[in-house]
Amino acid sequence: MSEERSSSSDCPSDTEAQNLTTVSEFHLLGLSDDPKLQPVLFGLFLSMYLIAMLGNLLIILVVSSDRHLHTPMYFFLSILSLADIGFTSTTVPIMLVDIQTQSTAISYAGCLTQMSLFLFFGCMDDMLLTMMAYDRFVAICHPLHYPVLMNPRFCRILVLVSVFFSLLDSQLHNSIILQFGCFKSVEIPNYFCDASQIFKLSCSDTFRNNLLIYLISVVLGFVPVSGILLSYYKIISSILKIPSQSGRHKAFSTCGAHLSVVCFFYGTLLGAYCGSTVFHCSRQLVVASVMYTVVSPMLNPFIYSLRNRDITRSLKRLHSRIIRTQSLE
Repeated sequence: MSEERSSSSDCPSDTEAQNLTTVSEFHLLGLSDDPKLQPVLFGLFLSMYLIAMLGNLLIILVVSSDRHLHTPMYFFLSILSLADIGFTSTTVPIMLVDIQTQSTAISYAGCLTQMSLFLFFGCMDDMLLTMMAYDRFVAICHPLHYPVLMNPRFCRILVLVSVFFSLLDSQLHNSIILQFGCFKSVEIPNYFCDASQIFKLSCSDTFRNNLLIYLISVVLGFVPVSGILLSYYKIISSILKIPSQSGRHKAFSTCGAHLSVVCFFYGTLLGAYCGSTVFHCSRQLVVASVMYTVVSPMLNPFIYSLRNRDITRSLKRLHSRIIRTQSLE
């Protein structure tokens, strides 16, 4: 890759652009360039990654092994845990390798692959949280119709729809970036290939592309969030109509964990992109990105297990089963 391309802060002229159409790699600026902090960051993120992996794998194991949890809510929860594993595995292992090798370079193809997978799993999280909100809405507002409305076939169709739209989202971003002829810089101010940052680096006329991305964001972002807000508006309205306080508490406890996850995920996601737009501070963007790409997938299993009696009881049964198996051996 030419030195001129890596150091240029402005877009090249038409003549120069003809020689800069091929970008071989990008550079991820990461969390910090301080050598003293690298071992600390490596240990911290390796620990968080392992906790996230083990926690989400445990949720999948518990849900699949306990027949009491073979319900729509826990079916969506197990798929969400699977998506969270993919979400955090897309970014953290590469960052850990970069810290160990002291390299910031990522190939052009590798960057687009990481971006596509990141968008895919991120969109899956987005849509699964919406489906879980709809599940709670049906369970609380229409309990008599719940077995009919949320039958296993319909749940599987919802998951397939989420996979389709997630794949569509990631490939649309990918196809647009492949059309970019040149970039004003190859330095991405984050620890992974963030699509919004790559768009900012492009020298192409991006009005039409930005318009398309805006429409995609409205459909795959605003619509799911609106669905969650509408579901919880109906849920809260129904809960407030319950005469007894114990009944209200029991009804709200069934969706408290999901509401906590939704608030944390969308709060950090909104902070990442709104903060970078308003303050133009790359450090704030990186910190917010860590919150929703690493911390959120790590905390989700704990939120669901600590605030859910069914999961807690299933974990105890699984632990007792393991102890009995070991004693027999």
